[in-house]
Amino acid sequence: MKAKDVYVTGAGIVSAIGLGKQATLEALRDGRSGVEPVRYLQTAHAGLPVGEVKYSNDEMREMLRIAPEEAVIRSSLLGILAVGEALRQYAPPESRDETLRVALLSGITVGGMDQVENMYDDFVETDSKNGYISLIDCGACTEQIADYFGGFRMASTIVTACSSSANAIMTGVDLLREDRADVVVAGGCECLSRYHVNGFNTLMILDRGICRPFDRRRAGINLGEGAGYLVLEPAESVARRGVQPLGKVSGYCNACDAYHQTASSPEGLGAYLAMKGAIEDAGLAPDEIDYINAHGTGTPNNDLTEGLAIMRLFGERIPPVASLKAFTGHTTSAAGSLEAVISLLALRHDFLPVNLNFREPIEDHSFVPLTGPAPGRSLRHLLSNSFGFGGNSSAIVFSKI
Repeated sequence: MKAKDVYVTGAGIVSAIGLGKQATLEALRDGRSGVEPVRYLQTAHAGLPVGEVKYSNDEMREMLRIAPEEAVIRSSLLGILAVGEALRQYAPPESRDETLRVALLSGITVGGMDQVENMYDDFVETDSKNGYISLIDCGACTEQIADYFGGFRMASTIVTACSSSANAIMTGVDLLREDRADVVVAGGCECLSRYHVNGFNTLMILDRGICRPFDRRRAGINLGEGAGYLVLEPAESVARRGVQPLGKVSGYCNACDAYHQTASSPEGLGAYLAMKGAIEDAGLAPDEIDYINAHGTGTPNNDLTEGLAIMRLFGERIPPVASLKAFTGHTTSAAGSLEAVISLLALRHDFLPVNLNFREPIEDHSFVPLTGPAPGRSLRHLLSNSFGFGGNSSAIVFSKI
């Protein structure tokens, strides 16, 4: 282990396909999508398929022993569930060193809009729900997660739309390499809200069926919700504790082509630069990447341009490519970290998550996505992409120990 190497020693996840890593692994191996008609969100667009977490707020409150009268937003509940699983894997509570500088970095964009939009009349007419007003701020979610567990010396929120949680992971590695923290819990969470659904519906990029990433007839995204968090530790800490990491963060890169507020550049410049930079940061060549977890939203623009960027970087030796969005829905700010956990599961269990609902290739692509059932194979390095509005593109290389 090199001194500046950073390893993953805990991971937690909740999404439409299950609570926890084991449930997630089983759904992926079974090819079971969690995208279904709206169940919990109160919206006029009830016919839209979404990737909802299959628990109500009250059920999650009960799991976490949070009192009914305490003001809490759904994103915080999702985040607490995922952070809890990650911390339990990192170390039992009684064995954790309280002198360590532990940081929490969390990505989110919608914040507490899910509750605030339901309580507008209460805010205007009474003071009964005023505890929720401050929770609209994105940072309030990070603070609720940090307060639930305690022990964090630093808590910070990263907001770059759909690359938020990937950027949280990258920033966490930077903190460790610069000796500004001893342990970092990094990831993100996001819940569905009417604000969320109405906004994407106005952009006319929601698929009325289950999305079809990288398919010629793709029609848009399915929104989803969830949370994913990693516990990151430097090499010396891992060696001192004698623990077996889940994997290594080998390289990463963020690039912004700033082409358009909501669209990537026609040639996928941001995606190309992010992938190229991440592979170079890992000290690898493109042909050493065994699998690409694509951003693959199912929109005409993203899938075309991401594919063109992959073709430009990998040439004739394109590794298996798949998008997970038809499993979980597009979990927006949580997508990067949620899919980071899945990438680590793939590495640990030597399997390739597949691309659901693919039928016909995109005419301008020289490859087709991986469809199942995929055979198991030995994996070394995976590349995971997360692209946000405004051209904010991020890519991370995860490697097997």
